[in-house]
Amino acid sequence: MSSTDKEAQGGSALADADPRRWTALGVLTAMQFMLMMDVTVVNIALPEMERDLDFSPGGLAWVVNAYVLTAGGFLLLGGRLADMFGRRKIFVTGVLVFGISSIVCGAAANSGMLVAGRFVQGFGEALAGPAALGLIPVLFRNAKERTKALGIWGGAVAVGGAVGSVVGGALTDLVDWRWIFFINVPVAVFALIMVPRVLPESRMTRASGKKIDVVGAVSATGGLVAIVYGLLQAADDPWGSTQVLLPLFGGIGLLMFMAVWESRVPDPMIPLRFFTNRTRVTTNGVSVLALAAFYTYAFLLTLYLQQVLDYSPMETGLAYIPFTVAIGIGMAISTTLLPRIGVKPILMISFLGSAAGLVLAAGGLATDASFVSGIMPGLLVYGFFNSVGFPALTNGALHEVTGQDAGLASGMQTAMQQVGGSLGLATLVPLALRYVNDHVADGDLPQIAQTEGYALALRAAAGVLVVATLLVLLLMDKVDSRPRDAVAEATEGAAAEEEATRAPASS
Repeated sequence: MSSTDKEAQGGSALADADPRRWTALGVLTAMQFMLMMDVTVVNIALPEMERDLDFSPGGLAWVVNAYVLTAGGFLLLGGRLADMFGRRKIFVTGVLVFGISSIVCGAAANSGMLVAGRFVQGFGEALAGPAALGLIPVLFRNAKERTKALGIWGGAVAVGGAVGSVVGGALTDLVDWRWIFFINVPVAVFALIMVPRVLPESRMTRASGKKIDVVGAVSATGGLVAIVYGLLQAADDPWGSTQVLLPLFGGIGLLMFMAVWESRVPDPMIPLRFFTNRTRVTTNGVSVLALAAFYTYAFLLTLYLQQVLDYSPMETGLAYIPFTVAIGIGMAISTTLLPRIGVKPILMISFLGSAAGLVLAAGGLATDASFVSGIMPGLLVYGFFNSVGFPALTNGALHEVTGQDAGLASGMQTAMQQVGGSLGLATLVPLALRYVNDHVADGDLPQIAQTEGYALALRAAAGVLVVATLLVLLLMDKVDSRPRDAVAEATEGAAAEEEATRAPASS
């Protein structure tokens, strides 16, 4: 085929694209920004919640754990439900659930009400997040446009996680911790108003008489819930304890059963063909490691600023502003480079640079560290290189995904991010905290023990990112990781048009 023909086909794909696609992306990205912000916005407000609602010593952790457990466990199911019943429909349902539960959390009269609201919030994310991301391959069928759109989406994920600390600190200090939940409501209302106007419906084709694979859905969800729960328990109990091993092995067993079951049923909930793409599988695997490092850094830096340097919640939030700026710059550069060099080189650059940033951050920790010379260099370097990888992770997770599996791919990627965060909190953070406890017991000053323990965990997180780099180098095919050209994208668009059932926006 001549280059002229290729350009004509690529131009045709753009000409046939939904003219509302960029407005729709803005709505989806705004909601995803809020969902990611809600993951971190809570951390800084935890002491205020404990004082106001009289939490038990072990109960406060469930303000975070309830959300992570439900979101991580149900994301895969939420993504598949979006494929089957309509991505717009499931997105709207998730936004509605998330908005109502945010009101419940903000109005909580006691600790039980807040934790219950957080469980429901996590379920809302499990529905809305994969459905929103699954709509992007349907809206953007040209390779260059899709890469740009996914880059914007990945940037929103990264910036949302960082801005959460700033917003949480500001609202907790200046207003009240309850407003970290109430601010979700206007965004949810905006999304509910705009979605019918700018988003078409799309779903996978379902042959008449096709049944929902209930066994596959239950085993996949149960397996993920059990694994995330086991990792959360590992943050407080020894790895050899029943509280950790029973849910971990139970979850692994359920996922193994699911794999066997899905290979034998005619209409699987999660078809095994989905896992034959090396770029997608590798990307999901290294996402676990990348997010483990990210959550570890954000969690321990917050503790360090408040416990060692005596920062207030407001000061802690403001300290993350350079991090947010670096993330925005890194995201913009990554989105530009990604169509030219592909997912594999971008991920390797991101992971190695992020590892260097964590080593730099660890070296800057001291009991009397200056923010400018001690803290900010690590924030800038890690924030920049970490954000370089986010668009590549999103693109890799959706590589060669058609209308049949867009929600599944989105749910898989987001679930791996949640598992990665849980893994970091279950392994790297306890490494630091146990170091602190042991050395304080030996007579060291608490601030010195905290500084050294946190630095140790950050260096371990850097090692995790080096391992992720090696996995990308060895397992990911460079050619396969490059976004496809406009001709292939146009061909896929035609196929997706046959696969997807798209209703008018007013339906």
